[in-house]
Amino acid sequence: MKIALLGYGKMGKEVEKIALSRGHEIILRLDSEDDWDKQREMLAEADVAVDFSVPESAMTNIFHCFDFNLPVVVGTTGWLGQLEHVKQVCEEHNQALFYASNFSVGVNLFFELNRRLAQLMNNYDEYSVSIEETHHIHKLDKPSGTAITLADSILSLLDRKDKWVSEKPENDFELGVISHREEDVPGTHIVSYTSDIDDIEIKHIAKSRRGFALGAMMAAEWLPRKRGIFTMADLLKF
Repeated sequence: MKIALLGYGKMGKEVEKIALSRGHEIILRLDSEDDWDKQREMLAEADVAVDFSVPESAMTNIFHCFDFNLPVVVGTTGWLGQLEHVKQVCEEHNQALFYASNFSVGVNLFFELNRRLAQLMNNYDEYSVSIEETHHIHKLDKPSGTAITLADSILSLLDRKDKWVSEKPENDFELGVISHREEDVPGTHIVSYTSDIDDIEIKHIAKSRRGFALGAMMAAEWLPRKRGIFTMADLLKF
């Protein structure tokens, strides 16, 4: 399979390692406006694109892929506020988009566990809930896309919470999402339910970026010849 890498930072390089180890070919690495100007037409030769760029470039990259009828896997976060618009364009032009706030298989199992726990805790108002996430200092978005996915799932299932805030909450209806940035932390996420009697906590700790890259590569192998909008729930058949 011929792959175009959109963004060639640490994650792009990790995806490249996984792709080569699985017998694929990297035909294009686009990491700047100059790269796009000089090499954009080579997108026509790729089977799939994988985007781990920056939030302000993600939508433009996606639309470039659509222009070339190129399926695109997007691991960049921080742009999902525009997701509905991107979905609309994708559907109108019969394109293929696979997006995830986190491509790690373990994290997506963690997402399912988070949803199930929120369903159970909806009947127990004595427990307060919070989310805490820690990433490396180079991560641009805060909270992380993974933390926002966790928060949105809780809000959809826990009647006593109406919104999340990226700070310590001031009101009972707010869900606090606290972010930390430290050296060399691939990603840690903790969901805590606390009462006067006891605490319940679920945690995911990423040990390296490899899990994210492997999941993205699995998505890239799965996506070609499909049309529509897909997530890890489709790939993992939850």
